Parts: sequence; structure tokens; C-alpha cells
Amino acid sequence: MKKFFFLLIIAMPLLLPAQSKFSSVKLGMFSPGATDAGFIIGYEGGWYVDDNFLLGYSIDWFNKNYVDQKFVSEINDIYGPNSLLNELRAKTNLHSIPLMGSISGNWTIAPRTRAFVTGAAGLEVLLIFYRDYANPNDDKFQGAFDFSWRLGFGIMYELGRRSDAIAELSYHSSKPSWQYDVRDANTGLRHTFERSYDMSGVMLRVGFRFYF
Repeated sequence: MKKFFFLLIIAMPLLLPAQSKFSSVKLGMFSPGATDAGFIIGYEGGWYVDDNFLLGYSIDWFNKNYVDQKFVSEINDIYGPNSLLNELRAKTNLHSIPLMGSISGNWTIAPRTRAFVTGAAGLEVLLIFYRDYANPNDDKFQGAFDFSWRLGFGIMYELGRRSDAIAELSYHSSKPSWQYDVRDANTGLRHTFERSYDMSGVMLRVGFRFYF
């Protein structure tokens, strides 16, 4: 079902006629469950079907260096506490890159001002640089993926005939994960950890939209 909605949103720009195109650049703050809040930048392009209906696609980038406290807790539970070493093992450099298709509707609320609502669905791509358990000074790389969706609303203010300023508040949801195997040097047993990254959270952004 998730794949069906994703493919439907991606295919809609090919199925419906469009009268003009637009491009948007958005900057702001994102607060996912996995990490502290941080800076996010995004690009959105698409087609204006009419004055009140838009079809689009977007790509965003969010980067955070942090210590994965959930993973620290799991290591402590199995191998016993060793705070400094285990926090080093849990150091993570995460790059989140959602690729999404979107549908937006807008309506006039004041002169030169429109409110809008938007929904999007797509693929969450995580690029993860993490520490090797046995050699925590060494970096390793892993990719993780998940279905993602987003709902939001905002305000557009007309700056000129072909440009708007925009402010947007949205909720983004996804939870990519992957499995991490660790071999106990003392017993020879292997333990499997599931590294999951809750990328769901609130996003507040401002930016500019251009029509051509």
C-alpha cells in the first residue's frame, strides 16, 4: 500500500496537464526523534496545475553529529557499563536525504497572501557514518532506507509577479533501520543490534518560490 501511494504521487505530474513550473528553496530547523534539532535545507520543484493546485517533488538535506544514546543503553545492558568507551562506539554522523513527491492546495486569505496545505510521500535515505565496535576510532559506513510521509501548512506572500516568500510548518515521519552484529571476544557469541533512527519530527522552514 505504501508503494502504491508513493508511485501515485510520483506519477501524477505525468498524468495531469500543467500550465507553469515553480522552484522553491527552503531553510529552517528540523527536530527528529533520533537526534537534537538542527539545520535543514531543501529544494522543491513542480508544476502549477491552476491558481490553487500544485504538484511537486522535493529533496532535503539534514546532517547531525551525535551520540546514539539508545545504542549506548543496549551495549550497557549486554556488556556492562563503560560510559566513555561505549559513547565513543555510539558516535554517529547522520545525513538524512528525503526524496518526495507532493500535492499542495492554496487559497487567498488577504491581499497578496495565500494559505496552503501540503502532503508528501516518498523515500527516506540515510547515510550513516558510525564507529566500529571493536575499533571505535575507525569509521564505517551504512545506508538505511524507509518510506516517509509529510503533512504541513503555511503562508505564501507575493513579492512580485513571479516570486513568493513562504513560511511552512510540517510534520515529517519515517524510521529507517538496519542490523548491527557484534562478536563478543570473550565468549565468541554474536549479538545482533537493530540500529533504528526515528526521523519523525516537526520541521519549521522559510524560503522563496519562483515561477517560470
